[in-house]
Amino acid sequence: MNDQALSLQAVAAPDGICYGCGSAHPHGLRVQSHWAEDGIHLVCRHTPDATFTGWPGLVYGGLLAMLVDCHSNWTAMAYHYRSEGRTPGSLPRIDCVTGRLGLEYLKPTPMGVELLLKARVEGEVARKSRVICEVWADGVLTVRADSVFVRVDTDALQRQAHARA
Repeated sequence: MNDQALSLQAVAAPDGICYGCGSAHPHGLRVQSHWAEDGIHLVCRHTPDATFTGWPGLVYGGLLAMLVDCHSNWTAMAYHYRSEGRTPGSLPRIDCVTGRLGLEYLKPTPMGVELLLKARVEGEVARKSRVICEVWADGVLTVRADSVFVRVDTDALQRQAHARA
C-alpha cells in the first residue's frame, strides 16, 4: 500500500488515540479521510454498526456529530499542510482542535448504508479555519455542518488543561 492509499490519519498521526479518528485506538472508529479527486474536498466513508443506533433504523445523532468533528478537523489540518507546501506527516506536526461545531440535521440518517462525508475549508486557511462538511446516506444529504477549527500547539494545550486540574 502506498502513502496515497493511506488515510491522512495513518500518515500524519499513526499514534493518534482519538476514539473517532485515532489510528492507534484499539476500539475506536478509526475514521479515515482522503483527498477527493477534485482536490478541493476530503472524503470519508463509514458504515455505522448497530451499536450506534438512535431511533430504530436510524443513526444516533451523536455519532454523526463525532464523524463530522473528526473528518472536519482532518480537513482543516490537510488544508494547513497543503497551504505550507508540506506533506502530511512532515515535521513539525500540524494539529487543530474544534473551536465550534455546528450541525444541521436535515433528514433522518438510515442505518445499514455507507455514509459519505465530504468536507472543504471555506475561505482562508488561518489559525481559525471554517470547514463545511456534508453527510450523504445513499445519495441523500442528511447533515450539513459549518464549523471552526483552530490550529494549536497540543503540548501547550495539554499543559494548560492540566494546570487547572
